[in-house]
Amino acid sequence: MAAPKQFLDYVDANTDAFIHRLSEAVAIPSISGDAKRREDVMKMGRWLEAELNKFGVKTEQIPLGKQHTEGQVLDLPPAIVGRIGDDPKKKTILIYGHFDVQPAEVSDGWNTEPFQLVVDEKSGRMFGRGSTDDKGPIMGWLNVLEAHHKLGLSLPVNLRFCFEGMEESGSEGLDEFIASEVKKENSRFKGIDAVCISDNYWLNDRTPALTYGLRGLTYFNVIVSGPGADLHSGSFGGSVHEPMTALIALLGKLVTQDGRILIPGVYDGISTADESELELYQKLDFSVADLEAAVGGKIAVSDDKPTVIMARMRNPSLSIHGIEGAFSGVGAKTVIPATVGGKFSIRLVPPQKPDDIRAKVEKYLEAEFAKLNTKCKLKVEYLHGGIPWVADHRHWNYEAAKRATESVYLKSPDFTREGGSIPVTLSFAEHLGVNVLLLPMGRGNDGAHSTNEKLDKSNYIQGTKLLGSYLYEVGEITKA
Repeated sequence: MAAPKQFLDYVDANTDAFIHRLSEAVAIPSISGDAKRREDVMKMGRWLEAELNKFGVKTEQIPLGKQHTEGQVLDLPPAIVGRIGDDPKKKTILIYGHFDVQPAEVSDGWNTEPFQLVVDEKSGRMFGRGSTDDKGPIMGWLNVLEAHHKLGLSLPVNLRFCFEGMEESGSEGLDEFIASEVKKENSRFKGIDAVCISDNYWLNDRTPALTYGLRGLTYFNVIVSGPGADLHSGSFGGSVHEPMTALIALLGKLVTQDGRILIPGVYDGISTADESELELYQKLDFSVADLEAAVGGKIAVSDDKPTVIMARMRNPSLSIHGIEGAFSGVGAKTVIPATVGGKFSIRLVPPQKPDDIRAKVEKYLEAEFAKLNTKCKLKVEYLHGGIPWVADHRHWNYEAAKRATESVYLKSPDFTREGGSIPVTLSFAEHLGVNVLLLPMGRGNDGAHSTNEKLDKSNYIQGTKLLGSYLYEVGEITKA
């Protein structure tokens, strides 16, 4: 059943108000990875809860415990759990999203203030940190709720909500809450039939997508230390073992230029794609040119389309992210850092498991470090991890999303696996035992986590219609 015309018309008529709502959300710098911004994350949660309450959603703030970070003990941002509708004749859908964001500074290379939504009327692009990841999609759900509330329309399904403020920092505390909650007789998650998450993106900027798989994650910090304090290279260079030299050598032993991971055993158990799977990738509306346009350079690891697609979503990958403790300012500084830390992560695919990969990484790093014959010291920190996930894309949950996509965008969606990680996805799938759908709002060139992150106005407004239409299709497709 298509969404009512009055709902669709309401969305169009309230475009400016919906954009204002997104601008209010973007203005709150809810950076979960920065201890100094923890109150802003809390503020964002309170703002979101108040918005939900306006439209009849009953909410609770669920404490998730403490976090030890940067030498401090901080309260984790509470999860915002809500519910609206208890009709036993309707399906119950759990909606998940996160209201925290990645760090952002103008000095990083932003063309605009990152925590101010800037709308380019000519291109229709709305720039701001969190615009697409994940505040835009959450605002889309608020827009759907507002439309039904103001129009006096009953929702076609019962809704449950779980919004968190630590997704960008490994969803700390949330998995434990979900695991304990489902065991309760009067669980807040009781009766849920399926889950919908809108926290990912189309493959390109043309064709909507439905995502049925995510890569997992392991994240490491390799710390190398030597002298008791930073040294002057003129006084001590050449006469001591230098931590930076050892760290660079170690990082250089992790991965090749074409993305091949060098850690023994990492690829164990991963099957080779057969002809039918390769044909599936060949049919996707995605090209090597799309990838290179999205990244702003002709740097794809291959000119073969299936090879690039598999590298992005099917195969594991290792990326080196940065070095802490090293000089990175302008000009010259002749310092030998006393301690440096190199951060890298591995994106995982089935059947890889974070604990197994962690053990292999630590064993390899220690062995390679020993070969350097340095007197520096090594410490490997494991920061966080997530298990990879694949869902049944033939489930009614996906069929409803497919029909909704076709009604809003007038074209069939691509069915994709995604290269990123959303730790809670597998938690919901395993603990609730239900199908989980990833229903993206944004485009493949939105630049989530990057400078000048954006969400196209058309994706925001049409995406709001898509979320609402999905609910109506669920209501129709699951009728007895």
